[in-house]
Amino acid sequence: MNSKYNMVTVGENARIAAQEISEVSDSLITKTLILYSTLIKENKDKIVKANQEDIQLALHNNASKAFIDRLTLNENRINSLQNVMIDIANQKSPVDQILETSVRPNGLEISKVTTPIGVIGVIFESRPNVFCDAAALCLKSKNASILKPGSDALKTVKVLYDQLELAMSDMKMPENCIQILGSGSREEVKVLVNMVDYVDVVIPRGGKSLVEFIKNEAKVPVFAHLEGIVHIYVHEKAQIDVTKSVVLNSKSRRPGICGAVETLLIDKEFYNRYGNELIDFLITQGIEIRADKDLFNNKSIVSITENDYGFEFLENILAVKVVDGIESAISHIRNFGSNHTDCILTEDKDACDLFFKKLDSSILLSNASTQFADGGEFGFGAEIGISTNKLHARGPIGAQHLVSFQYHVNGNGTLRP
Repeated sequence: MNSKYNMVTVGENARIAAQEISEVSDSLITKTLILYSTLIKENKDKIVKANQEDIQLALHNNASKAFIDRLTLNENRINSLQNVMIDIANQKSPVDQILETSVRPNGLEISKVTTPIGVIGVIFESRPNVFCDAAALCLKSKNASILKPGSDALKTVKVLYDQLELAMSDMKMPENCIQILGSGSREEVKVLVNMVDYVDVVIPRGGKSLVEFIKNEAKVPVFAHLEGIVHIYVHEKAQIDVTKSVVLNSKSRRPGICGAVETLLIDKEFYNRYGNELIDFLITQGIEIRADKDLFNNKSIVSITENDYGFEFLENILAVKVVDGIESAISHIRNFGSNHTDCILTEDKDACDLFFKKLDSSILLSNASTQFADGGEFGFGAEIGISTNKLHARGPIGAQHLVSFQYHVNGNGTLRP
């Protein structure tokens, strides 16, 4: 599928499939996803084998620990993937939902009704589970999809795609409603994001270089975030035990995901009481702390540089800064953040309200781990990505966000004077 001609064929097939899938019953889509979950379970060994081949290649290429973690599909993650398919299958269809109704003085009945977007292109790197999430969410929302995995996860994705094709074939789903671009070439990406006659929206899921490339190249609308520069601000009225547990989980549960905290802002008053205790605790848990060494007693601290702020480590590394109050924290986040996810730890409701009001991140939390920045945790079953856009979709994108709407207007021979 390297040639432009073949890419056009993919686009034409997707456009036809989008028309056909819009007429498929909700129950058939549900059955297809349930069957797919069963096939994932039955072919678990085959999936793991392919994934190990991808991992070995990544190790040969000196990939980071975080990269390997994102790439890995072990037995527990495959079990989780099966459950995600079931969760999405059992969701209410987001299509044909009446959002608003009104009756005009002239008797016209107007309804605002959800419709599929059409054709969605999804470009992703390293995480093979994204293929399943994206395919299932597009299917549930009755959109045709063109999925472009990176070369690093290609063997795993091809096995997962084969099982999905079997499920769709058995259920007699429309042909080409889910297609993959399997060469691993970035040239395909460049063509895909400019196929305005065939693709309605593109969703990138990958590193900063990929997303910037797509945003710079695309003529098709893009749902995207550049990176997860996630902050936690520890307010002066935060509890030390809560702070320890939330910061640890936010960083170390999975350091390589976009919801992992990258910068910790400590209020000066909290620092005076608990600063060294907090930093010592985090270091004992295996987190590398980058901070002003003069402010803390622990000799393991690495000297902070200005480049460490606003940087997505995706490793067990945390930039730390002591700030003089909540306004200083907000100013830092506005300057270095990416409008992805930010958190305040405090027992002061007024401080929380101010933090929420003054920051424009797509997800804001109080007293909870930033790793909850995830569509599954929001009750969406899964996510196709986290958008920092302000138009159409924002935050975790689930099936209910992969729809547009139209107005249905019913009259009774009504004429406009």
